[in-house]
Amino acid sequence: MFDWNDLKCFLAVARHRSTIAAGKSLRLNQSTVQRRLAELERAIGRPLVQRHPSGYRLTKFGEELLPHAERIEAAVTDFERRVNDEVHDLTGVIRVTCPEPIIGRMAKSSLIERFQALHPKLRIEFVTSDRYLDLSKSEADVAFRSGDTDDELVGRKVADSIWAVYASHSYIELHGKPATVNDLPNHHIVGFDETLSAHRASVWLRNVAPGSKMAARTTSVLGLIYAVKSGIGIGPLPASLGDAEPDLVRVLGPIAELSRSWRLLTHPDLRHVPRIAAFFDFILSERELVRSILA
Repeated sequence: MFDWNDLKCFLAVARHRSTIAAGKSLRLNQSTVQRRLAELERAIGRPLVQRHPSGYRLTKFGEELLPHAERIEAAVTDFERRVNDEVHDLTGVIRVTCPEPIIGRMAKSSLIERFQALHPKLRIEFVTSDRYLDLSKSEADVAFRSGDTDDELVGRKVADSIWAVYASHSYIELHGKPATVNDLPNHHIVGFDETLSAHRASVWLRNVAPGSKMAARTTSVLGLIYAVKSGIGIGPLPASLGDAEPDLVRVLGPIAELSRSWRLLTHPDLRHVPRIAAFFDFILSERELVRSILA
């Protein structure tokens, strides 16, 4: 029946008794206020104001409608305030998915503590998996990923992901170490099982060491680390993790075919949600620390 913008002009004229003053309060010109007030009266079918030498006054019908218009204004104001609070809300949980070993490295750094000091009402919840969780299905909010993905996600590069081949000291003492990639078929290999057959490390091993002797198959990067440390075989690992293990020796690499970029990713629908945006902004501002954790 009427436009809320016309009602705002009616309320402003009722309060200021002047279309010039009403226009200034609404940041509109006088002619716009007069036009909208006239459109409101036309829609209702009765005059709401009368012009007097001292200014505008409400008609009797206008006086009757004024408290109803004020209640509409209060309801709209409450609605806008609630929307604004929701849009700028910095409370809740941010579910972050990444490979299991990364959590330990983050925990040992001050990264999470720094974020929570800035945003005490936000909480980080890690969702660990060596498979790629589906952010479009809300399995997580944010992902640290170093591999290729077909998901329609958005994000930023935060570090380089470098892989190399590692062996334990005990393995080297018993079996020696490969001089080149071509020597891998002569060694016991640790790799991922069939559930991660599409992982770039699995694809690379199949290409460079087909038919090699598999000593162990695992479903996670953490499993790879434990298996290589046990001395049962040699295998590809992220350099950030392999180099940090005193029991391991880098025997080959870095392997160019396994290099990727670490990216911070989220679904396009979440990118500008305040809590997600706050996490993105923080990670990008702490890129040096993040790089030391991931790479």
